[in-house]
Amino acid sequence: MTRPIGLAHLTAIELSPPDLIRAAARVGFDAVGLRLIRVTETSPGYPLMDDPAALRATQAALAETGLAVHDIEFVKIEPDTDPAALDPFLDAGAALGAKEVIAAPYDPDLARLADRIGALAERAEARGIGVSLEFFPWTVVPDLPAALALAEAAGPRVGVLVDSLHFDRSASRLSDLRAAPPARLRFAHLCDAPVHPPYSTEDLLHAARGERLPPGEGGIDLAAFVAALPADLPLSLEVPMTALTAAEGPDAALARVMAGTRALLARRP
Repeated sequence: MTRPIGLAHLTAIELSPPDLIRAAARVGFDAVGLRLIRVTETSPGYPLMDDPAALRATQAALAETGLAVHDIEFVKIEPDTDPAALDPFLDAGAALGAKEVIAAPYDPDLARLADRIGALAERAEARGIGVSLEFFPWTVVPDLPAALALAEAAGPRVGVLVDSLHFDRSASRLSDLRAAPPARLRFAHLCDAPVHPPYSTEDLLHAARGERLPPGEGGIDLAAFVAALPADLPLSLEVPMTALTAAEGPDAALARVMAGTRALLARRP
């Protein structure tokens, strides 16, 4: 594999950051993404910015394994979000060597949303970190064209994170992805899933948060998706499989994800 391959925390969200790092290293990942801010009441986050001992333990696991932290998450930009209040989160990311922050659009006022993301990106840049906006079909930024337009409005520091699941379930097209300015794309999330449109919001959220498939086990045309990305763009595997992980444990799930990823990339010229 020529692309850097990372492991998104949601794939094994029940693991603490040090445990996730060590599990990722055992399977052969190059990097991890860490969820420092929880997304839902039923899914954990690991606030290392509030726990110096846990931050040190995470740094020790990185040094032990040689893995890197590619990204930290998950910042929901809402109407009352104060970018300055996220400084401790950004400081923790800098201490971990993170390259990107994942932000999500949850403010219906697009002008204010662009301003807030731009302000977050300015604060992140001061710490050597980029900000990538992730789009979701159930939000006010539902597809790749809308995300690129918002990033343009937010300023040159803001990137766009394309997830193969949300790309497939939105109005996004491969031509949109091929035409995206390379500077806006810092990495991509990869997974597979059954393809059976149309999808209700409940369907979208169930797949997004709890049940996806490793590359090659679903119906998304991942070969075409990967081919449309810049050739050296890092990939991060975000493949929550709640039922499998409960039955067989996170190591089995991660091994299956990596096997599917290697098979997919081996088929690429």
